[in-house]
Amino acid sequence: MYHSKVLVTWLVGVLLLAGCALSAGSLSQALDTQLGSVTQSPEPAVAQAAQQASSTQAPTPTPNITINIQPGADPENQIFEAVYQKVNPSVVQISTLARSRRLSQDVPQGVGSGFVWDSQGDIVTNDHVVEGADQLQVTFADGTTLDAQLVGTDPNGDIAVIKVNPQLVTLVPVEVGDVKQLKVGERVIAIGNPFGFAGTMTQGIVSALGRSIPGVTGFSIPEAIQTDAAINPGNSGGPLLNESGQVVGVNDQIQSSSGSSSGVGFAIPVDIVQRIVPALIQTGHYAHPYLGIEGENYTQIWAQALGFPANARGAYVQSLVPASPAEQAGLRTGSQDTNILLGIGSFRSPIYLQSGGDLITAIDGHRIAKMDDLMMYLEENTSPGQTVQLTVLRNGGHQLTISVKLTRRPDQAPSQTS
Repeated sequence: MYHSKVLVTWLVGVLLLAGCALSAGSLSQALDTQLGSVTQSPEPAVAQAAQQASSTQAPTPTPNITINIQPGADPENQIFEAVYQKVNPSVVQISTLARSRRLSQDVPQGVGSGFVWDSQGDIVTNDHVVEGADQLQVTFADGTTLDAQLVGTDPNGDIAVIKVNPQLVTLVPVEVGDVKQLKVGERVIAIGNPFGFAGTMTQGIVSALGRSIPGVTGFSIPEAIQTDAAINPGNSGGPLLNESGQVVGVNDQIQSSSGSSSGVGFAIPVDIVQRIVPALIQTGHYAHPYLGIEGENYTQIWAQALGFPANARGAYVQSLVPASPAEQAGLRTGSQDTNILLGIGSFRSPIYLQSGGDLITAIDGHRIAKMDDLMMYLEENTSPGQTVQLTVLRNGGHQLTISVKLTRRPDQAPSQTS
């Protein structure tokens, strides 16, 4: 029986709010500057074939596609066609098989997506796509199916790398885009294998940026891209693309009450992927830095309860993991309930904001406005064993600097920490 794996987070009566203003950029200009040269001609559209890349650490850019637009043709359609021609040869279907004790053989377990990273046969996907598999098979756009080997996994970042024999197939590595140039309202495209339908393309916009999404280990994945492009079971591990056909994210999960796409999908930003993948290729694992705090975004309505200036910004330390780097360095956590309700916990018990904790306002001199800023700085700029300088405000507004030596993040989160 067909089964498709996807990481699904269930929402009960909760909606994520996101901006959805449509980009006002010119489609014809996008064609000219992003996909290559465009000319008005009665000739049919022609795409140049992408050449094989050579880098082992990062994907080699595929060449620009030159297309000819017939008079009166829709430029939007030309963008979609050109992106599909450029990227679909790079997108693969990943089938996982698990050993059946009853049948004494491997049986189908699930289907996901992935994309070619380099010319050495490395393929990027989600960790949850390949988790628990005893055998992996990869099917390319031309129908070629090959066995694949697991190279490395990062459950904390939900990224994995698998490998096929590069001598047995023509490999077309993807081109990586600049996620920092991505804007809310910008058009994005997903290519993958929803419900096993290979080579399916969907399109939408960037609905929001900077979302924190839950990872499979309990740690949050910061700066995720929210999109209304349809992402369904089987899309996991496939690329989210800009109008240039460049990868800006790895499609990771949906938030839905039904388990299928409801217009709220999330992709892991490619700048995080670029940091993780080379380590997985080289060593088979990736070590995330670990601070060991549970934090909340400080808001001015907490000022009186916490004793901080109303105009302060930062990540408020709500709790500390015992024996964590943050606790050992002397950071302080909240210790006394206020009357500010944060949410409802297990057994419907109320969770109140606690006073007495530190407010982290900067790390290594970089200002922190919210918890995600702290998480992203740690992810992009630090490694286990590195010492960082935290600027904090203590109850009453006293400012001090605390040195913290980061360690390696544990395999499972004791709570929602960073």
